[in-house]
Formats: sequence, C-alpha cells, structure tokens
Amino acid sequence: MIKPTKFMATLLAISFLFACQSVVTRPHMEPVETAEADRGMVVSVTSQSSRVGREVLQRGGNAVDAAVATAFALAVTWPEAGNIAGGGFMMIAPGDNSEPVCIDYRETAPGAATRRMYDADSSRHDYQAVGVPGTVAGLALAHEKYGQLPWRDLVMRAVVLARDGFTIDQWQAYSLNTVLEKIEQEQNPLTANLQSVYGKPDHSHWKRGDTLKLPQLAGTLQRIADEGPSAFYQGTIADQIVADMQRHGGIITKHDLAGYRAVVREPIHGTFQGYDVYGAPPPSSGGVTLILALNILEHLQLDPADRYLADNTHKIVEAMRRAFRDRAAHLGDPDYVRVPDRLTQKVYAAQLAEGIDPVSATKSEALLGDIRFSRVGVDTTHFSVIDANGTAVSNTYTLEQSWGSRMVVTDAGFVLNNEMGDFNWIPGETNDTGRVGTAANLIEPGKRMLSSQCPVILKRDGRVVLITGSPGGRTIINTVLNVVLNYTTFQMPLAESIDAPRTHHQWFPDVVRYEALDDPGHAAAIAELKARGHHVVSPPSPQGSAHSIAVIQGEARRYQGVADKRRGGSAEGY
Repeated sequence: MIKPTKFMATLLAISFLFACQSVVTRPHMEPVETAEADRGMVVSVTSQSSRVGREVLQRGGNAVDAAVATAFALAVTWPEAGNIAGGGFMMIAPGDNSEPVCIDYRETAPGAATRRMYDADSSRHDYQAVGVPGTVAGLALAHEKYGQLPWRDLVMRAVVLARDGFTIDQWQAYSLNTVLEKIEQEQNPLTANLQSVYGKPDHSHWKRGDTLKLPQLAGTLQRIADEGPSAFYQGTIADQIVADMQRHGGIITKHDLAGYRAVVREPIHGTFQGYDVYGAPPPSSGGVTLILALNILEHLQLDPADRYLADNTHKIVEAMRRAFRDRAAHLGDPDYVRVPDRLTQKVYAAQLAEGIDPVSATKSEALLGDIRFSRVGVDTTHFSVIDANGTAVSNTYTLEQSWGSRMVVTDAGFVLNNEMGDFNWIPGETNDTGRVGTAANLIEPGKRMLSSQCPVILKRDGRVVLITGSPGGRTIINTVLNVVLNYTTFQMPLAESIDAPRTHHQWFPDVVRYEALDDPGHAAAIAELKARGHHVVSPPSPQGSAHSIAVIQGEARRYQGVADKRRGGSAEGY
C-alpha cells in the first residue's frame, strides 16, 4: 500500500516548478499542522485569525461568534481571499441532534447586468466584473440568528489587527509579493490603489517578520463595528463603493447595495456509508456535486485496503466526470432555475454508475447529451470551527480569483471581488478547455452566480464527526471529495486524510490532475490509469487547502484540528 505521507516530496517538486515561473519564490510546503483540545477548535489559513477565533471561544462565545470574528480577521490577514467585499456560504450545525442550516451570502449580479455584457476577451480586473458583495450581510445574519457576544466586540478584533498591524509569515509575504508583482507587470491603472495600500513604502518585497498595517481598512472595519452591516450597504462605505463605480465605469448602484439580502437555506443532505453528509445548496454547486459523486461511488464499492489502487482512482475519476457534467448542465441560482431533484437521489446515481466501464476511461464528449459543444485549439479560503457544546461551523468565502478584481476601494482599504466571472459568459458555448455556456448559470440581474464552494459537515448518529472544505475554484469539490473518502472509506486519520495526494477531474478539460504524478511510489498505478485511457497530468500548483476538524467520540469528546499546509494554515484549540 502506498503511504500518503511520502507525498510531501512531490508537493515540494511541484512547488519548485511553480516558483520558477516568477521572481517571487513560493514557500516550501510543510507537513500538516495538528492540534487537539476538548473545549473548542478553530482552523484557518492564518495564525492571527485562528487565534482570534480561539480567544472568542475562550471568552464565552460560541462557534458562530468565533466564525464571525475569524472571517473579519481574515479580511485583514489574508486579503487575497479573506474579505468584506466578496461572498460565500456558512454551514452551521447548532449542536448534537440538530439539523444544520446554510447561510447563503453569495454575491449577486447588479441590476444593470445583461446576459451578453461580456465576451471571451473581457477583463476580470475592471469594475464591471464586480458582483454585489454579500460577506458583511451573511456574517451579520449568522450572528443575528446564532451569535451570543456583541457584534462590535467580534469586529473590533479585526480593527485592532488592521490598525496596530501584525507580523506576517512566509505565506502572507508570498501572497502580497505575488499580486504586487503582477500589477506592476500589467500596469492596469485601476489597480493602483492596491499598490498604495498593500505595497511596502520602499517598493521592496515583503518578507517574513515584517509588520503590515492597514489604517484605511481599520477605519472601514471600525464603521462596521460601530454601525453594523448598514454601514456597508447604506452608509459611508456604500458611498465609497458607488463613487469608485461611477468613476470607472462600474454598474453597482446604491440601490443594488441597499437591496442585498443574505438568506438561510436548507442544506443539501445525503448519506454515505452510514454518515450524514450536509453541504451547501445551490447557488453553490458543492453540496449537490459532492453528494452525487459519493452516491455513485457508494454503488461502485471502492476497495478500502489500498487508497491508491488504480481501480479505486479509476472509479473516483469516473464519478467526478459524471458529477461535473451534471453540474454544468443543471446547477444555478435556485431562485432563477429549477435544479432537478434526481441529482441527489441514489437511484439516479446508480444509473450513472452502471454506465461506467470498469476497465476503460469514458471520453468526456460521450457525456455531452444535448449540451452544445465546440472544440478550441482561482481564489477562496475555508475555515472550520467547533465549540464546547458541539456547535460546528464550516465556512467558505471568496473574492473569486486570488485578490479578486485587484481593485481596492478608494480610502476604504478593501479589495473588491470579481465574481461576475463565475457566470457563464458566452451563452451556448461549452468547449474542451473548460468554458461552460449552459443556460442555468447565465447572467440575469439580481441572480447569484454559481459557486464551487463546498463547506461540509459530516454527522454520524446525530453527532458531528468532520468539518471540512477548501479553496481552489472548481477543484474545491474534488478536494473535499478526496478528504471525505480518505476519512470514511479508507479510514485514514485526519492528518493523513489531509496530507494525502489529491486527484481532480472536472469533465472538461478531459484530464486527470494527480498531485503525486512524479512520485515513484505511484508510478505503477499511474501507468495503469494511462493504459485505461486516462490522460494524467500534474496540477499547476498544489490542490486546495482543507482546514478541517475531526470530532473523536469517547468517554469525553475530543477535537482534532488539522491545518492543510499547502498554502499555510494554523489550528488553535483550547
């Protein structure tokens, strides 16, 4: 059996190749970080944010309080994805034997948006790429329904970080240097504010141990702390956003901001090998696509004796291929399109499983059906929280691409999203590069764009056993699928479940991304996959960053937090 811990050598090789494409050097990957505690746990991408969440728990806050504080802290300490001008999904399980809920705070299309406002060459780094932000409204709704501590106390922790500054690590330095290098190369005048807010005064590279202060962002967060979410959607901050829109050709209006609403939705619920799986519902594609893939695999029966047996990987890839095909065909904002019920039903999954050749790869074009097809010659962050009472939060939110639109609101210090890029821009054009043009996710005013975010909570016998999720664009769902399979079917400890090499197939392009492609220990399995007709390639960078928590049941409940070090991370328990 191949030992997943050997995978770190492969990650280092991928990291080196990726770094060679840039003057900025990507930090070396480290083994996953684990922490154990029995009162509470927070796992996120930065040590400062995880610490903020843990301190909230220690002060008597619950998991939702800690999640709100962590999310605002990430807007300061991880600005490439942590945000107040993006959107996401928060899964909440309010204690044992309670039904989870999902707070949907996905962005929406502005009222002036039109179905054909973009072409294939339109920029994702201008003001028309910005969706109406949902993060502040979503965090406020979660706090209103489930929080215990005062709103101001939770936001003020981020104010202090932005105002007084914080010491950056190697991953924060890498993130800052990478985006600053890109905007210097591209010379886009719309991104000049990012340089002035996040660049070093002497224009040198950021390095580990430097202090980053964000006084403009501190002022914005202070308003949100003092005035509540209305400051963002109707007050001074809204005026600042709209002023930039009017100066630079954007289409978001004060009416769009004032009219934004986060909503509570019923999660997608499925079962897998005795576990209850709860995922984010549409407009997230995560829950539906994950449960469809799990249902297919439950029918195919993986061999638990060897995680990386070629036959196991073949079945997992074929399940991914079919789940992503149906994702493209059917999923969108449920307020605008009807999502077929069959996608999460086991009977339908069994039908798809019956169509899988046990020894040969399916060509993705063979699954097109009535989807029009032509041939041609991203960034998010996730964190997991649990408190002493067992209330669990799985939260994923995003600016879309890394650093979103790269545009910082004048005098406000925060980065705007470029979420309009998550709509299908070209109606009717689906091709082998991965562009999708199906009707369910075309642009309409007020509509929420389809997301790949996949915050997940697993229960067994009514109790939470796993909280997980990931960044990574369309790879998010398959990162979560890998973690869930590792932890359930293959009975790996959580640290190994996170550390193990990941695979990804998203229907188009018709390739299997395999993190351990160059690992000699996987050579025989990869050779067999290729013989079966799979096109196996290395990913362009390590896949995802699944900051997760496992609940170990015994005489006393124990929490194990694991920070996925593919992009840095920190687990803080007490």
